[in-house]
Amino acid sequence: MALLATPVPTTTASYAVYDRITHTLTGRDVHKPIRSASLVKILIAIEQLETRGDDPRIEPMLRASDDYAASELWVENGWEQVVVRTAERLGLKDTRPPERRGMWGYTAVSAYDVVKIYRYVLEDAKPKVRRTIIGHLQRAEKCASDGFDQSFGLPSATWRPAFKQGWSGFGDPVKPCVDRPRPRVQWDLDLKSPAMHTSGTCLFSIVAVLTLHPEGTTYEQAAKRVTRVTEEVTKYRC
Repeated sequence: MALLATPVPTTTASYAVYDRITHTLTGRDVHKPIRSASLVKILIAIEQLETRGDDPRIEPMLRASDDYAASELWVENGWEQVVVRTAERLGLKDTRPPERRGMWGYTAVSAYDVVKIYRYVLEDAKPKVRRTIIGHLQRAEKCASDGFDQSFGLPSATWRPAFKQGWSGFGDPVKPCVDRPRPRVQWDLDLKSPAMHTSGTCLFSIVAVLTLHPEGTTYEQAAKRVTRVTEEVTKYRC
């Protein structure tokens, strides 16, 4: 039975929830392509770990969503080929590299593919790759390296998830999550509307909620909307 969660008006939301016990997936617009923002960092980590080995930059990239670390690993692993190779290896249906190779956050993903990425890490990746990625996501920090608060969505709506967040189009934080913010280390894809995503694992489910918001939406408003949708779609599941 499909979930009947209704997104907040004016917010575009697609989501997928995969039950690892019953092996069923429910959701809304699960194949809708949306720019990934920092969710692509999981693919960068997979590519680095599987082809070049562990790297100390993976920790800040996954725990604090550090952009500098992601950009360096993106370039060193072949720019957009990171997405091309991992999408083929993982069998992703809707994931495509960015049209501008330097803009890794403009990678196209879908809620379906985000769930599939987590399933790959949990079910098919080598134990060391799984332990590294999930270990960092379980220890994700409240404050991202750019000063934004990462506690929206899954960490606010569920108990002790392993999670990776994504956001884009909000400028700089009005009230930084830390006293001194750390330095920021052709698809019909909406590259203008502010994007905010939450994804991860909780209990026996894998969850991906991808959202786009009207221009002018503040980070705090979007965070509340994403958490509200997440609470609804994970009710009785996490």
